[in-house]
Amino acid sequence: SVTAPVKGLYDTIDKLEPGSYVWLAADYDPGSMPELYPMNIALMDHLLSRNVKIISASLWAPGPPLSQRVFETVAPKYGKTYGVDFVNLGFKEGREAVMLQSAEDIRSTFPRDYFGTPYEQIPMLQSIRNLKDVKMIISISAGYPGLKEWIQQVGTRYHMTIGGGVTAVSAPEMYPYLQSGQLVGLLAGMKGAAEYEQLVARPGLGTAGMVAQSSVHLMVVIFIVFANVVFII
Repeated sequence: SVTAPVKGLYDTIDKLEPGSYVWLAADYDPGSMPELYPMNIALMDHLLSRNVKIISASLWAPGPPLSQRVFETVAPKYGKTYGVDFVNLGFKEGREAVMLQSAEDIRSTFPRDYFGTPYEQIPMLQSIRNLKDVKMIISISAGYPGLKEWIQQVGTRYHMTIGGGVTAVSAPEMYPYLQSGQLVGLLAGMKGAAEYEQLVARPGLGTAGMVAQSSVHLMVVIFIVFANVVFII
């Protein structure tokens, strides 16, 4: 079943006007790929199908190649072009300072994209000066810096719409922000990715992973019951 936080993120993205811009922060690494990579694919799938333009950037060094891999997987299905419909600005060290600087001036924060192309030569960025020019920030986060910092540093200060996805172990920390309205939606771990795939009607890695995960959970329960029966006997 689809939970309310996942539905909230889906509904917010589904209401975005075609041609609007979204900032997609890929703040994770290969170690968290099983949970976060499927939701990255599902979110990009939804955004590009809605003709929303995506600006991707990362505060984690391994993030940009993972984000680029998702672009190369999803974009061809919709005939989207790099630099026109989506762009990968790469990695920038600085954590919260980068968030705040991007909120004021993206060009000075990311003067070149992931491939070294100057900011002013990227067609889709000509009208974008700072994060106030995007409709929404989505953070796919494995830890610090990540979704919580985007909420605290940018969302609250600049009154921006923020949604995101985190690993399952990080999800409980995010629920107060959902309750306060500072976070419009949340994908929690592989289950959150599978739920989102269900909403966009594109089963993928999240759904496949849940089959394996549920099977292991069932096996553990059977072992616990068996061990207790043996103990009682």
